Amino acid sequence: MKILVPLKRVSDPDNANKIKIPPGGASIDTAGLESKPNPFDEYALEAALRLTENGATPRQRAGETVVVTFGPKDTEIMLRSALATGADRAIRVDSRDDALDGSLVARALKTLVEREKPDLVLIGKQAVDGDSNQVGQMLAELLGWPMATFAATISEQDDHVVVAREVDGGVVRLRVKLPAVVSVDLRIVAPTSVYSKLTDPSFKYNDGVRFAALPAIMAAKKKPLAEIAMSDLVSDAALRIRYLAFESPQSRKAGTKVKTVSELVEKLKNEAKAF
Repeated sequence: MKILVPLKRVSDPDNANKIKIPPGGASIDTAGLESKPNPFDEYALEAALRLTENGATPRQRAGETVVVTFGPKDTEIMLRSALATGADRAIRVDSRDDALDGSLVARALKTLVEREKPDLVLIGKQAVDGDSNQVGQMLAELLGWPMATFAATISEQDDHVVVAREVDGGVVRLRVKLPAVVSVDLRIVAPTSVYSKLTDPSFKYNDGVRFAALPAIMAAKKKPLAEIAMSDLVSDAALRIRYLAFESPQSRKAGTKVKTVSELVEKLKNEAKAF
């Protein structure tokens, strides 16, 4: 199986409280924040690696995992890390972070998918910076491929994958014919969430994503990493989404201690407007 995994670099969401909005609100100042791969995209990469191996012998790749990102030269650090964990090839589409939106990325990915011809595109359910949850659905529509969203488990069959999605009140299982697009949720990296045809159903992975050992990090420097111009993928790079302004949320008022239940009810009704 050949799998394409798009990765996005984001500012560390654990430090979101350090984001600043300059006067006028025309932009967001993330200076000083550490960059890292979008967590849901890391989960997609882990799922792709599990689907292209026998879990008992993970160093022997049984398929091909290709990672791609859109960004400037320094995003190659993230791609090299992905190669170190087991991806076979990497592609960087040269672009600026402020010159991208979901539509443009989806249209560029469509061209790339048509060239690479993967059996499956695995993508994080959303990026933690914008939380827009757009690219996967747009890509599936542009390709005319079936899609399963918010995947919690994936198992490979002959010409399809079986995807379980957690929904209110239970689990929905979908039989998705390949080629397809699947977006993953955080439960995809549980020990028994993803199985290729080669992995014994009794095998259990470690919980979470894998980390690269030093020899793998050194070997990743020799793995192929290609650079593609955005203009080589799309003829129209105009953005379809424009942010008008940003503003910080209102500060929360300090809590109030109450002495009686009746006082609490009165404040909930008249101040909090809870009912």
